[in-house]
Amino acid sequence: MIIAIDVGNTNIVYGGIENKKIAFMTRLNTDKKKTEDEYAVIFKTLMEINGLRTEDFSGSIISSVVPQLNEILKKAVKKLIGYEPIIVGPGIKTGLNIKIDNPATLGSDIVVGCVAAVAAYPKPLIVIDMGTATTIVVVDKSSVYRGGVIIPGVMVAMESLTKNAALLQSISFDAPSKTIGTNTADCMRSGIVYGNAAMIDGMIDRMSMEIDGTPTIIATGGLAQKIIPNCRHKIILDDELLLKGLEIIYNKNHSDE
Repeated sequence: MIIAIDVGNTNIVYGGIENKKIAFMTRLNTDKKKTEDEYAVIFKTLMEINGLRTEDFSGSIISSVVPQLNEILKKAVKKLIGYEPIIVGPGIKTGLNIKIDNPATLGSDIVVGCVAAVAAYPKPLIVIDMGTATTIVVVDKSSVYRGGVIIPGVMVAMESLTKNAALLQSISFDAPSKTIGTNTADCMRSGIVYGNAAMIDGMIDRMSMEIDGTPTIIATGGLAQKIIPNCRHKIILDDELLLKGLEIIYNKNHSDE
């Protein structure tokens, strides 16, 4: 079994996976102030809560869009299981053919999600990841990554709204009973939930016009479960997508060691 960690700007997805089976998966806040020892304690505690020991793990892989945490997490994991993690980045084999202006600028989280989607679903693909940013990207029927869009994430938009509008307060992301709200809270919930769902539907429509074939659409990310069920397109929710992709990339690189 391996430890798989995906580090986003808001959350860290941390879990254990072996032969495509997720032993456990959890999310924790991304905290740049924590030390390697603090992360090691958190990782060990979460491992033990799920009935696992450090001896159950024979390797690790980390994908990160927060460079400041890479070395800290690398040391934390090595201290925990005795193996140095593979870091997804330049020089790492992913198997994904990337055809954009500058492939080196593509976020490792997008790469990992696309690797997993290519392995599990019919192509062409539209892959949606709803984190700090909402990314919607395309892999064509030849498994070539073609590009996508980056949109301010749901939480970022909400925080911006409440910060800059004195009379608007934070709300839950539960969908209201109807689109047309009759009070401030429902108006905001409708805008956030149905507005983001409509935006995703609209982007899928536009992207589909530029894709050869009917795409399979997959979504992942912390807020996907709140927004995606309100979309009108058929979208597969796969909360485990990133861990699956990390295991695939780990196996491609570990076999060469």
